[in-house]
Amino acid sequence: MKVITVAAGIVLNEQQQMLVVRKRNTACFMQVGGKLEPNELPEQTIVREIAEEIGCQAEILHYLGRFETQTANEPDHLLVSYVYHVALDRMPEVQAEIAEMRWVDLDDQDTLLAPLTREVVIPWIQQQSAAV
Repeated sequence: MKVITVAAGIVLNEQQQMLVVRKRNTACFMQVGGKLEPNELPEQTIVREIAEEIGCQAEILHYLGRFETQTANEPDHLLVSYVYHVALDRMPEVQAEIAEMRWVDLDDQDTLLAPLTREVVIPWIQQQSAAV
């Protein structure tokens, strides 16, 4: 099985909604982020991808870990994700290959979300919210 390795960023607003993006020619919304370049650390990837995709500087608040899920858009691939909770220096704006961006509630039933978002990100946010 082919593997795609990415860094993904969890961005939350004051209402505990998460930022998700949809790349051009895809259906699923997912965390901002992308594939690692050769010899690039995941921490470098997430900062670079956030700058490219939504035009913000990111500060890594917390490293959640390495997760394996199905990919959203590539059948027969395994997604390996290094997931970070990040803070942005300003309001994000759609750039690069991003077609659409939205803030979604954790119980959103209308937005088609990627497996990583459904299986890893939302449960983590809910756990954090419950702990507060």
